[in-house]
Amino acid sequence: MSGKKPNLLFDFGGVIINIDYQLTVDAMRTLSRAGSTIEFNQQSQSELFDHLETGRLTPDEFRTGLRQHYNLEATDAQLDAAWNAMLLDVPAERLAFIAELRAQGHQTALLSNTNQIHIEEINRRLRTQYGLQHGIADCLDRVFYSQQVGLRKPGDEIFAHALREMNWEAAETLFIEDSFQHIETARRLGLHTLFLAPPLTLTAALPAAIRAFPPASFS
Repeated sequence: MSGKKPNLLFDFGGVIINIDYQLTVDAMRTLSRAGSTIEFNQQSQSELFDHLETGRLTPDEFRTGLRQHYNLEATDAQLDAAWNAMLLDVPAERLAFIAELRAQGHQTALLSNTNQIHIEEINRRLRTQYGLQHGIADCLDRVFYSQQVGLRKPGDEIFAHALREMNWEAAETLFIEDSFQHIETARRLGLHTLFLAPPLTLTAALPAAIRAFPPASFS
């Protein structure tokens, strides 16, 4: 092995930030006249959420869509609070670990299916808690948000976009993700993967995955 470090491509939710989708499902139910809730979980979601995450809907259009599609009666602030309920904490040890990996010579990037409402809320918290002026972008070499790129996982195109922008080869890249449908695409495209299924955590599982990274990738 030449000493070159594998590139590290991180998912965000469930990898760097802790997520509980059920909290948003439950919060939306409290806003429903009929006591029903939204079609949104880790594995699948309705078109409304796809369109928000690819920038086809503005936050205002998304809120209107929520009210119309799910018969919700709520202010903008109530809808945002319910939508953000899934967002939990970003443990300090994960940010410190990523900083250590960068210091060791790993190139890093984020590849996240997300949206403007969540981006603004997470980055607000990171500024408040950790003093990160630009939020999570301060912690990595690049960030690729589906909402800004106009593409989302598990589609091939968003992976190709990130690799092209970073000038990375798939065989020299390790993708860390907690959704198996996204892992499947990455593997098919030739990336190495770490499936971070609970109870695995980034700090516990990634060091071994890096040590096991195939030396042949750098021949």
